[in-house]
Amino acid sequence: MTAHEQFADDLARYALGELAGEERAALERHLEACTACRRELEALRGDLALLAVSAAGAAPPQRARVRLLQAAAREPRGRRFPARRPFWAWAPAAAVVVLAVLSLALWMENRSLRNRIATVEGQLGTAQAESARVQADYRHIKEVLDMFSSPNLVRVTLVPGQARPQPSGRAIYDPRSGHLIFLASNLAPVPPRKMYELWLIPKNGHPPMPAGMFQPDATGSAMVMLPPLPAGVEAKAFGVTLEPETGSATPTMPLVMAGAGE
Repeated sequence: MTAHEQFADDLARYALGELAGEERAALERHLEACTACRRELEALRGDLALLAVSAAGAAPPQRARVRLLQAAAREPRGRRFPARRPFWAWAPAAAVVVLAVLSLALWMENRSLRNRIATVEGQLGTAQAESARVQADYRHIKEVLDMFSSPNLVRVTLVPGQARPQPSGRAIYDPRSGHLIFLASNLAPVPPRKMYELWLIPKNGHPPMPAGMFQPDATGSAMVMLPPLPAGVEAKAFGVTLEPETGSATPTMPLVMAGAGE
């Protein structure tokens, strides 16, 4: 929004004498630096002056009458003065001014209504986005609950590949849906630009399938939840390897941990 659009409503109220307080002070500061708004204000004031003259004129002061008579006495005799226009000759101009004032009032009301509509539309968009996020969270939680209630659930405990007792992991897998949750503890920190990668080893003899990259926290704990795995793949075992942080297409030996279904 430009400064002219911001002060458009205030100019009309200022010309009518209805602007006060900080709004009036802000507009007056703007008028000192903005020639276009000063011209617009003078035009508004001219329209209002025409409306006032056409509606009801006040009686001229006595000194104005004396000056008028003295000026007429100094004029050469025989000079013809144009006849005064009857008061009804101002009616078309008055109608134009009234129409302009009404149009300005309608424009101000229309602009205010558009601003309110835009505000309501913005609030509606925010509410719809929040509703979509809640629905997505609900679906995620429901998938986890459905997974734990599945009769086909496979629980696998992973142990260190070289018989070290400290690190351990547990995979909970539903082959029907392809949902997998993996929990690990006591993992060693990874070197720079390295990450652990979980692998699903299918029963059908196909190559191991990557099932998620992870990095342990300060306590050595990590979790992989619902990685993108195809449904219907029976798992023979699970394994963990240390891979580049971008991941690998095949496991890099040796296995850090491995385990078969119970």
